Amino acid sequence: MPRNRNTFSSLTAWRRRVLARAVQGGWRWVQEAGAVTADSPGRLRFKRLGAGTRLAFPQGTVFGERWIEIGECCIIAEQVTLTAGMLPGLDLGPDTVLTLGNGVVLGRGSHVIADTSVTIGSDTYCGPYVYITSTNHSYDDPDEPVGRQWPRSEPVEIGPGCWLGTGAVILPGAKLGRNVVVAAGAVVRGEVPDHSVVAGAPAKVVRSWDPERGWQPPLRTPAPTPVPDGVMHEQLAALAAWDLAEG
Repeated sequence: MPRNRNTFSSLTAWRRRVLARAVQGGWRWVQEAGAVTADSPGRLRFKRLGAGTRLAFPQGTVFGERWIEIGECCIIAEQVTLTAGMLPGLDLGPDTVLTLGNGVVLGRGSHVIADTSVTIGSDTYCGPYVYITSTNHSYDDPDEPVGRQWPRSEPVEIGPGCWLGTGAVILPGAKLGRNVVVAAGAVVRGEVPDHSVVAGAPAKVVRSWDPERGWQPPLRTPAPTPVPDGVMHEQLAALAAWDLAEG
């Protein structure tokens, strides 16, 4: 009897391993087939979708693609929402509403909501669940539910080379300069100068670069090894070429 039980247990474990491999392999196939690139955009028709850019599957909510431009070698992770306009099917006119430069990275679960102009500069990296919006609720009328009051919209501009940590929120009217670091969970509004680090809710500058004195207050960690020029774009382009060869 124990021998039969062991045989049955071994057979059950074997079946589970086979099933797990089949499910994992099938999911990888679905992820590859469902990814959006310039060569395989699927149902999405962006105003521009640069070479080497990839939107991972499953995508989040995406609409208003005709008013969205995405540069080359961008990485858009799973469940990222990209929208232009308040609702699908609106005519937003001739101008681009949402622009992502080359080499932009949007982490898993991030949202970029562009009811008016939103620009994200090249080589800006966003961690998971970053929220960037050009629109905020109004609450002027104390007798009307907030959700029924007409929202306010202001353009958002994020300069090149920025880093937005996990859960950062960029509010309407925000204007971030070049190479700005936004700490995880920070809530940013207003202007942020070049080469600054902001943290908190509302976010405040906690470190900035002085051409003569360097970072103030001084950094407490050793400087990292610099990344060779162009290596990230080259790697992403090579990855895109590999995907095409495998397909």
